[in-house]
Amino acid sequence: MNNAYALIVGIANYQAISSLPQTVLKDARDIYDLLTAPEYCGYSPDHVQLLIDSQATKAAITEALANLTRKSKEDSTVLIYFSSHGGQIEEGSDQGEYLLPVDTDFSSNESLVQTAISGNQFTEALRAIPAQKLVVIFDCCHAGGIAQLKTATAPVIKAGLPESYYDVLKQGQGRVILASSRSSEASYILQDAENSLFTQHLLAGLKGGAIGIGGVVRILDLFSYLQPKVTNDQANQHPILKVEIEENFAITLYQGGKIQRQISTVSPADDYEYDVFISYRAKGRDKTWVRKTLLPYLESEGLRVYLEFYFPLGVPVITSMERAIQQSRYTLLVLSPAYLESSYREFEGLVAQHLGLEESQYRLLPIMCEKCIPRLGLRVLPLLDMTDEEEFETNIDRLVYQLRQSPSKSDS
Repeated sequence: MNNAYALIVGIANYQAISSLPQTVLKDARDIYDLLTAPEYCGYSPDHVQLLIDSQATKAAITEALANLTRKSKEDSTVLIYFSSHGGQIEEGSDQGEYLLPVDTDFSSNESLVQTAISGNQFTEALRAIPAQKLVVIFDCCHAGGIAQLKTATAPVIKAGLPESYYDVLKQGQGRVILASSRSSEASYILQDAENSLFTQHLLAGLKGGAIGIGGVVRILDLFSYLQPKVTNDQANQHPILKVEIEENFAITLYQGGKIQRQISTVSPADDYEYDVFISYRAKGRDKTWVRKTLLPYLESEGLRVYLEFYFPLGVPVITSMERAIQQSRYTLLVLSPAYLESSYREFEGLVAQHLGLEESQYRLLPIMCEKCIPRLGLRVLPLLDMTDEEEFETNIDRLVYQLRQSPSKSDS
């Protein structure tokens, strides 16, 4: 991670607004320590800046963001972590989102604008960073909110940041926004816990909990690890992910670059009859690749795989498709130009995607066996490229790993 940079901000003790638990400061310090640990994430200490409490003024944060712009390059990885107050003004000329530095003063609209970091200012700062692998992590919706000042000129600030703001921030190539909770929820700190719930699982994922095939932790694998763990511990907190990426890029080393090869051979204890139903064009090169390359590998890993040639005779094909999708934990789309021209295969993809929306689960996994441009509804999903021989082993191991996981909850 010699070309990786990070900015960590943690603010608990504000000068003029309500304080946050001291856990916020430990979260920031622990993230800093883990990122710079050579036996874990492997960032150079010279490339990671930590701003906590009195250090985290508007001027200092603004300069730190500008520093990332100067130091990083297009092929750099940049991680920005905020644990602090965030808020929004819902009415008036100063309507919008704000990150609240330690010296924020909201005794009036004018003072707030001068001392807080507006959504527009933060968006422009991110756009100036040239790195094409940029991750911004927010833990800015803490239970308790922001105490409102009882003065005639003080604006009313709603705690937290709206999900629409995260959508704006992710615009641009290689942008990932990860937030600790939905905008309608709070980010919890469980009783007697050393870290906030979200950061507790974030740290655990970076320490080795998330899959690390190839000796690195990739951003989507990290989210797949922490999202269900947070929600299992606190049903009223759902981390969210907003992405605009073309690859599932590495965010840190995995245990100092340790190559992880052991993939679990145990499927979740659920009611699915199959681990995966494979939707593919059963002709030509697609058929040969699925039956000669993909299927033997998956079955050698002990996965229960369902293909179209298992469809019972005498039953309408569409009925069999629907049953296969319902009875399988995941539906795997094997994409190619020929597949995209097949109406039956497109139907399978649409059914699987619609079922996932109904159940609020991510159960559709697209992979590419031949270069093609899928429809927009598929391009928004992470896509494993199996056409790259150098990445094939890594990607198929990641696929096996995911097929062993319970489907993640969506935000729909």
